[in-house]
Amino acid sequence: MALIEPRTLKGFRDYLPEQAIPREALIEKARGIFRSYGFLPIDTPALEYEEILTGKGGEESDKQLYRFEDSGGRKVALRFDLTVPLARFIAQHSSELGLPFKRYHIATVWRGENTQRGRYREFMQCDFDTIGTESMVADVETILVIHDLLRSIGIERFTIRINDRKYLTTLLNSYEFTEKQVEVLRMLDKLDKIGEDGVVAGIVGLGFKDFRAQELIRALSALELGGHFTAVDDIRDRLQGVRNSVLAAGVPAERVVLDHSIARGLDYYTGIVFETRLEGLPSIGSVCSGGRYDNLAQLYTKERLPGVGASLGLDRLLAAMEELQLLPKTSATAPVFLAYFDPNHTSDYLRLAADLRASGIGVELYPEPKKLGAQLKYADRRGFRFALVLGEDEWKSGTCQLKDLASATTRTLPVRGPDGKPSPELLAALR
Repeated sequence: MALIEPRTLKGFRDYLPEQAIPREALIEKARGIFRSYGFLPIDTPALEYEEILTGKGGEESDKQLYRFEDSGGRKVALRFDLTVPLARFIAQHSSELGLPFKRYHIATVWRGENTQRGRYREFMQCDFDTIGTESMVADVETILVIHDLLRSIGIERFTIRINDRKYLTTLLNSYEFTEKQVEVLRMLDKLDKIGEDGVVAGIVGLGFKDFRAQELIRALSALELGGHFTAVDDIRDRLQGVRNSVLAAGVPAERVVLDHSIARGLDYYTGIVFETRLEGLPSIGSVCSGGRYDNLAQLYTKERLPGVGASLGLDRLLAAMEELQLLPKTSATAPVFLAYFDPNHTSDYLRLAADLRASGIGVELYPEPKKLGAQLKYADRRGFRFALVLGEDEWKSGTCQLKDLASATTRTLPVRGPDGKPSPELLAALR
């Protein structure tokens, strides 16, 4: 029988422990931030009816859908984000949930797009949204959550850039881009990726004159419109009000920037939009994006269900953190390694490991009585913080050798106290 070559599909990846551990830690931190703001967990199926997903994110998103016909003849597709399924979810369950409703959802999505650094065809999103209100407070809180998310994982140099799609729509109308506005917005959304010349060429490719595309880019760069528009002044005032409120909540001014070039490529955004960029890594793109979508749920219900939210691009952020050397180099989930090399004390090793875990300290017990050198090499390679060594002499004396693997130092400590539990000295050293 011929062996099957072990390999992964293009755009898909395996996560080894040293990648999966910080990924899980990041998810836990995100979950903690979401809950601190009162967001509630939900979950939705990976598969939806095709009609639920198509036509919601735009032509490009539809092309990227993984879709097929199931064994029952139903046309289905894998979700490409967590916002469109949310709109269906809210329309289906709003009477049970009550409004406004704040949710978070951490799950895998799929897009058949071209792969690049930090971008895969299967990836995880960490979404949070507020549904059922048009209040500016919800917009402000979304920015505050983004800020707290990045701070919680140790990132300090970043900017949250905000704009309003209504501003861009008015700009397009002012410069006679009344047709193909969605397509032009998608080109503007690529400004930071392909530059002004690339965007101009893309707009010309849509059938517009070169000089008109140049005028649009100049106006966008200057943050000006051809003439005075009260509606635009209102939009600017609201955006400035959002920013002022964010600053009043304690966010440094340099971290929140009004940027009228921000468009967001998905069709469903209707108001304020956000992008978060890391300083020093412009090519990685936005690591946390979102905005307001007040009309998305109207495809599924007559009830008006305005919403605002954002999504943390978990895998893209991890790629950035790896490049910034912010990820710990470890493949150990417990801090303590317990060496096992005296078979006569198997039960004692197992009992000690259990007692330490009961005290809140994670322990991995090596499964075989190999030579101590080999076990310590294993512990060092895995990235354990401590190694506990007990041989025949230690068991007799009631002591242990505690090795700090980072500093390469060793201490002798009592194993148990008078009450038979792990000694206070040992517990203090391991904490």
